[in-house]
Amino acid sequence: MRAYDLAFLKRFSMVIAFLVLVALVLALFAHHLNSKVQYPADPVAKQKTLERIAPVGAVYAGATGAAEQAAAAAAAVAAAAANVPFGGRTDGAEIFNNGPCTGCHTNGVGGAPKLDAAGIGARVAQQGIDELVKKAISGFTGTAGVMPPKGGNPALTDEQIRAAVEYMVAQSKK
Repeated sequence: MRAYDLAFLKRFSMVIAFLVLVALVLALFAHHLNSKVQYPADPVAKQKTLERIAPVGAVYAGATGAAEQAAAAAAAVAAAAANVPFGGRTDGAEIFNNGPCTGCHTNGVGGAPKLDAAGIGARVAQQGIDELVKKAISGFTGTAGVMPPKGGNPALTDEQIRAAVEYMVAQSKK
C-alpha cells in the first residue's frame, strides 16, 4: 500500500468513527428527552381495558349478598325500562304514528287492515279487541298477510301495544 492510501484510510476511519459517535450521542439525547415527556393516558384505550377486565358476574353471599342481589336486580329492571320506546308512555296515537304500526296499517301493506270500518272495524267485530291485542303482541300469520310480533319492535311493552290497538280501533269508528 502506498502512503496516500494509508492516509486516506486513516482519515476515512476517523470520519466514520466521528459519525458513529454523533449518532450515538443523538440517540442517547433523544432517549433522555423522551423519558422526560409525560404522555396522557388515552381514554378510549383505558375504557376498552376496563371493559375487557370487568367481572362477568358477581357472587352474593349471606344477608349482605341478598341486599346487593336485590340492588342489582333493581338496576337491571331500571336499565331495561330505560330502553323502552317512547319513554314507556302509552299514548296510542304517538305509538301508532311514530312507531312501526303506521307503515303497514295506513296503506294496507302486506294485507294489514286499514283504519276504517272495513279493515280494523271488521276485525274487531269478528274477533274482539282482546284477540287483536293478543295477535299484535305475539304475531300472526293469516291468509292475507303477516303481523310480526309487536309490529316488528320487540322493545314495545304489552301495554303500549294495547294502547296502539285501542287507538286504531277508535280511529276505525270515525
